[in-house]
Amino acid sequence: MASSRRRFLTTLTSAAVGGAAVIGSRTSASTGSVISGSATPESFSPATLLDRHAVEPLAAGTTAGVQTDPRMPTAAEVQSWYTDRRNWGRWGADDEKGAINLITPEKSAAAAALVRSGRKVSASRVFEPEQHFMRKSPRPGGAGAVVDYYGFIYHGQTITHIDALCHMWDRDGMWQGRDPDVEITTQGASFGTIDAWSEGIVTRGVLIDVPRHRGEAYVTPDRPVHGWEIEEIASAQGVAVEPGDALLVYSGKDAFVRAGGDYGGGDRPGLNVTCAKFIRDHDVSLLGWDMMDARPDPYGLAFPMHGVLFNYGVALLDNALLEPLADACAEEGRHEFMFMALPLNVAGGTGSPANPIAMF
Repeated sequence: MASSRRRFLTTLTSAAVGGAAVIGSRTSASTGSVISGSATPESFSPATLLDRHAVEPLAAGTTAGVQTDPRMPTAAEVQSWYTDRRNWGRWGADDEKGAINLITPEKSAAAAALVRSGRKVSASRVFEPEQHFMRKSPRPGGAGAVVDYYGFIYHGQTITHIDALCHMWDRDGMWQGRDPDVEITTQGASFGTIDAWSEGIVTRGVLIDVPRHRGEAYVTPDRPVHGWEIEEIASAQGVAVEPGDALLVYSGKDAFVRAGGDYGGGDRPGLNVTCAKFIRDHDVSLLGWDMMDARPDPYGLAFPMHGVLFNYGVALLDNALLEPLADACAEEGRHEFMFMALPLNVAGGTGSPANPIAMF
C-alpha cells in the first residue's frame, strides 16, 4: 500500500511540475524539476528574483493573441503582476497563512455584524466520493450501527474544496519561494499546508453576479470575466470589495452545463488573468468561484488565475456552488454577508473538502 501510494504521488508531482510553466518559465528538460532561485528557504532572495525577471526576455510563445479590447494588458504587464507584486515576505519569511492574515479578529467581528435574518446558504456541491464502503455492526437485542469509508481525490473539477498554499507553484517556487521538491514528499507537505487555517476562515463575503449583470444565463468561452468587469459589477451592486474580504465570483457554471456546455480541464469559460490584478489591488483573502481559470489563456500561462494562490497567498475555494447564493443575494437585496469556510485540520494536506456557508 505504501509503495503504491508513493508511485501515485510521484506521478502527480511530476505532472504538476511539468505543467507549471508561466511567462518566462523554465523547467529542467532532463528531470522535469523546477529551476528555481530558491533551492532552500535560506537562499531565497526577493531582490534577486526581481533583478532576474527584469533582464530576462519573455519566453517564446507567451505574447498575447490579437486583442480588440484596449484594456487588455501586455504580456510584460501580466508578468509584472506575478513577479513584482508578490506577497512573499509580507507577513514574515516563514508565514504560512498568506492573505488570510488580512482577516483580523476585528474583520471577523465586523462580518458577524452583517447577520440580520440568520438565513444560511451553503456554497458546497453534493459530495459523492469515488469510493464509499459501508459496514454494519449488529448489537444484542436487534440494535446495530453502521460506519463508512470514503476514498476520493478532492482536487479537480467536481468536489467543493479549499486549496492550501502548497498546492501549486511556478519556476520561482511555492508560496514564499519554497522549493516543492523539498517541502513536498510522499508523506505530505511540510510548508503552506491546509492546517495553517485550522481556526477557520470567517470574514465578510462579497458575491459578484456576472450573469445577472450581463443579462445572460452564464459566462461564455468567448467572453471571460475580466478584472475591470468585477469592478463595474461591484459598483452596480452597490458593494465595495475591501481588504480581507472573501470574493465569490458567480459565472453560471451549472446553467452552462445544463445548456449542454462541457466544463472540464480543457478549454472552458471562466476568469481571465486580469482578475488577478483586481484581487491584488483589493487585498482579497479568498477567491471562491464556480468557473475557474478561463482557457485557453492568451498569455500562455499554466495557472492564469490559480497563480494568486502561490504569488499572493490567496486561498482558493474551487468548484463552489454559487447559483443558490446568487439567488439569495437577489432576494435579500444585498451582495455582502458573513462568510465561513472551515477546512479540515489535515496535517500535511494540500487542501480540504469544505462546506462554505454564507449567512445573511
